[in-house]
This record gives sequence, C-alpha cells and structure tokens, in this order.
Amino acid sequence: AADKAIADGKAGPLTGLPIAVKDIFCTEGVKTSCGSKMLDNFIAPYESTATQRLKDAGFVTLGKTNLDEFAMGSSTETSYYGATRNPWNTDAVPGGSSGGSAVAVAAGMAPAALGTDTGGSIRQPAAFCGITGLKPTYGRVSRWGMVAFGSSLDQGGPMTQTAEDAAMIMNTIAGFDPRDSTSMDQPTVDYTATLDQPLNGLKIGLPKEYFGEALDDGIRQAIMEAVKQFESLGATVKEISLPRTELSIPAYYIIAPAEASTNLSRFDGVKFGYRCDNPTDLMDMYTRTRSEGFGAEVKRRIMVGTYALSAGYYDAYYRKAQQLRRLIKQDFQAALADVDVIMGPATPSTAWNIGEKTQDPVAMYMEDIYTLSVNLAGLPGMSIPCGFKDGMPVGLQVIGNYFDEARLLNIGHQFQRATDWHSRKPNV
Repeated sequence: AADKAIADGKAGPLTGLPIAVKDIFCTEGVKTSCGSKMLDNFIAPYESTATQRLKDAGFVTLGKTNLDEFAMGSSTETSYYGATRNPWNTDAVPGGSSGGSAVAVAAGMAPAALGTDTGGSIRQPAAFCGITGLKPTYGRVSRWGMVAFGSSLDQGGPMTQTAEDAAMIMNTIAGFDPRDSTSMDQPTVDYTATLDQPLNGLKIGLPKEYFGEALDDGIRQAIMEAVKQFESLGATVKEISLPRTELSIPAYYIIAPAEASTNLSRFDGVKFGYRCDNPTDLMDMYTRTRSEGFGAEVKRRIMVGTYALSAGYYDAYYRKAQQLRRLIKQDFQAALADVDVIMGPATPSTAWNIGEKTQDPVAMYMEDIYTLSVNLAGLPGMSIPCGFKDGMPVGLQVIGNYFDEARLLNIGHQFQRATDWHSRKPNV
C-alpha cells in the first residue's frame, strides 16, 4: 500500500516508514496479548487511536513487541513469552515494561517504536538500551485502545534513536481524542518546528535528592558531564529540591496496584481471553481462570491493590497515597516556577543481569525512584543517552512543565547535535 501511494504521488512525508508497537496497543485483526497468558488468544477487534493515527500517516507496523505482563515490571522478565535481552549485553535486562520496544530500536530492528509509561516504562528501558524515550504529559496521547494498567498514570509515547525522530512521531500521535475521557483538549504544536532553537538562557534545575547515595558513581559522572555540555550550549544550572521524592515509591505502589486491581477485574474468563478447562461452577471458573491466566507479579499487584481499596483500609492507604501525590505535584510546580526544566539520572544504576532481582520485588521497585514521581504529577519526561558505565548505556532524564514536550525535544536535539552518544550502536 505504501509503495502504491508513493507510485501514485499520494504519499505523505512519513509514508512507508516502519515502526514497532508495544503489545499493549490494540491492533485490529492482530493478537494483542499484553505479554500475558490471559490474552494469549485475544485478537483485537478494533484499532487503538495511537496506532490508527500512525496508519493514517502511512507508517507500516512491523510487529508487536514484548513487555512485562500487563506492563507490570521494570525488566521485561514477567512476560508470559519469556525475558527480552539487552542488545548491549544479552545477559542483561533491557528495562521495562517497554523493553521489547527499546530493544527493537536499539538493535536496529525498527527506527521507531511505541511504548507506554506508567511509572517510567518508556524512560527506564530507553536509558538501559541507549535510545531516546519520551513520556508525554498525561492526556497528550490518547489512551483509547491501550489496555489499561493504571488509568491515572498510563501514557503512550515514542521510543526512537533521536529526539528529532521522536518529534516526528509526536506530530502523528499527539492530540485530543473524544473517545478517551482522560484525553486533554489542548491544541497540538509542530514538535519539529522548534528543534533548532538555541539553548541560550535555558534554566536547568538539578534536584539534590536525585544525587544521593543511591546513585551509581559512574552514572553521576556521566550526568554531570552532560550538564556541563548544556552549560557550553548556553544554559545555566542551579540546585533545586524535590523534598518528597522518596515518598513517590510508596505512593505509587499503592495507587498503581489499586487501579490495576480495578482494571484487571474484567479478565474473568467470561467475555474474552483465557478460560480454565472444565469449570465446575461460576466461582470455580473465575478463580481458576485468574489463578492460571495471571503471572506472579500481576497477582501480587492485584492483591496489594484490592487490599488498599478494601473497607477499613481505603483511608489509611489509598487516600493517604493520593494526598502524597498532591504534595509531590506541588514540589514539581514550585521547582518549575523557578527553572525551565529539571535534569537528573533516569535510573540509579545501569542494566542488571537477567534473574538478578526477580526474587526481590522491592529491589526492583526501587529502580524506579527517579521516574515514578513524574507520572504521579502527570508531567512530561524524556530520557536521552548521555554516556556509558562499564560498557552499558546511561540515560539523562529531562522533566518539563505540562504540555512542554516541544521544549524537551528541542533540548534533546541540541544535545544530540553536540554529542554522539545516541549514534553508538551495540554489536548485534
């Protein structure tokens, strides 16, 4: 179809470009599994808004990419189909939950991919795999047709080699969707129009909480070298404080499982997806379908979320977490009133080995310390490659104000014009 459009002179600027899609976006007539046994036999009967907009622009979908089951994980190890491997070191994880999309781009299988970010699931794998990953403002990209994990946190976005490529994808997928009740009715901009603007006068804030003992020294050095590069491009830097950063993990791991518990209640063996064999009655069907269809991490989060929402515990846990969320958002608003963007590490360490943290969920959760708060506040965030530690990529996180994706992409593009970290390729 793309060849015909080109031959007929009807092609757009993006016609025929290949893209990979995280297997959490519904794609009509194609299996949408969410990396789960529960949906191993589910053929989506409709197309998500994001993928439909890509189709309408002429993109060609190469295939669906692996992910942590229902996007719950930080390493793409919880998938029903097995772990995904990092192309920089195939013994290491690629991050998660959008690990398959990150690997597809990093290994040169696709020039771009779609991912989703609920607590860092675009930015963290982008950092681990040495690519560019943008989590837009909450509501900037339609969630319609994107299987829900945490409805107040989920956001789709581009994963690409460069910020310029991400801008082109954003031009395609961003915008209001009346079918999505969480979609923001805000005008979109041409994200490529401001890429070449100089960074003179840009005010960068470095949160002191992001540079504590938890941060690997090699990553700290790479981040500070990147900051020096921005200073040479005309930016100014000052230390700021996000005092409630450490509260983002307990707040997130109450809110996200609570929303997951509600969203995943629809998978009961009645309408679609997996159903247990020969149930004796309705309760047996519900119980065995969910016990057999969900993996350990998904079950863990459903249990935590159901407990947090239960009578007698709602006020103690869920309400309190939402109050913390408001305070975290206020910290960002206060900081962004004083600086243009916030910079720091995307992750406290580089990619760990497959199996290293699977028996310690809390250690896995701690790896999201720098990304979770951005989702809780609904802000846009981006990870761009800025160096290496022991041969593994390091990601610089850039956080902006609401609907300020164009500025983030401009910052990323100017950095990538001055450095070559984004152009380095693994030996695959």
